Amino acid sequence: MRYTLDPELVPILAAQAEQAAGAPARERGDWQAMREAGNVGQAAMAALVPAVAGIKTATYFATALDGAQIELRWYTTGETTAPGPAVVYAHGGGMILGDLDAYDTLLSWYVAHSRVPFLSVGYRLAPQATGTMLAEDVFAGLTWLLDHANDLSVDPGRVAVMGDSGGGAPTAGTAILARDQNIPLARQILVYPMLDDRNQTPDPAREPFLTWTYDNNHTAWNAVLGDTLGTADVSPIAAPARLTDFTGLAPAYIDTGDLDIFRDEDISYAARLASAGVPVELHLHSGVPHGWDRIAPESGAARRAFADRIRTLATL
Repeated sequence: MRYTLDPELVPILAAQAEQAAGAPARERGDWQAMREAGNVGQAAMAALVPAVAGIKTATYFATALDGAQIELRWYTTGETTAPGPAVVYAHGGGMILGDLDAYDTLLSWYVAHSRVPFLSVGYRLAPQATGTMLAEDVFAGLTWLLDHANDLSVDPGRVAVMGDSGGGAPTAGTAILARDQNIPLARQILVYPMLDDRNQTPDPAREPFLTWTYDNNHTAWNAVLGDTLGTADVSPIAAPARLTDFTGLAPAYIDTGDLDIFRDEDISYAARLASAGVPVELHLHSGVPHGWDRIAPESGAARRAFADRIRTLATL
């Protein structure tokens, strides 16, 4: 059986391919060129998010393990309520690109539709930050939120962590750190998460549809892990698919596309969570590649995915 692309995405990806045809080839391992191009792409995707009104933001800072100041951006509807849920968010970008600004429109949309406040964590990027540092930065954001829960009208028992794409690794790593430090989480919400540095063997059947390629994956993971890439020395805090003990982790929501190179690692992660007795909700969307919801937010597949995420946020 051959893979086919969701018809709603065909003209969008064709236009992207035509636009990219004239661009100079990017060498495998060139994280800087990938960051520059990726930041442009994230800005374009941010512009596709439907505008919402009434979301208020505030800036705070958490202190990382090495003393660095990690910027935090707090999104709320501005409503005065009793202590309620909150989400700590790690943005996508393969762990080598992206920033808080690129996710302003998306997180505002999530907050407006779920009525759940979000704390976006400006974790440091590879290769300037490496290994477990990225997850530890996100964990610093989580502990900051819990320390300030009373001031922000947050119920510490109703806090979730959430991340997409490259933000999935530090999000899942934060869930592991929380488990290991006896910090209960209400849920971990992983949107087509990047979890396994060992995923480096191309699947020719899916290659024509990829928006995140195997070369991209090598470049990104190599920036995070350096010489330890693919070896037994990789910590599950950095690459959560390396985890062997899944017991006691937070209940999980995971979604991914059938034409995404992260598909198999995401399904495997969900299965190992379930085998350890962790409640899991897994969605596999057919005919769509990585980031389909961001490049075609009005498509039926994107609408279904966003509806499921909003429903999951509402359960907090």
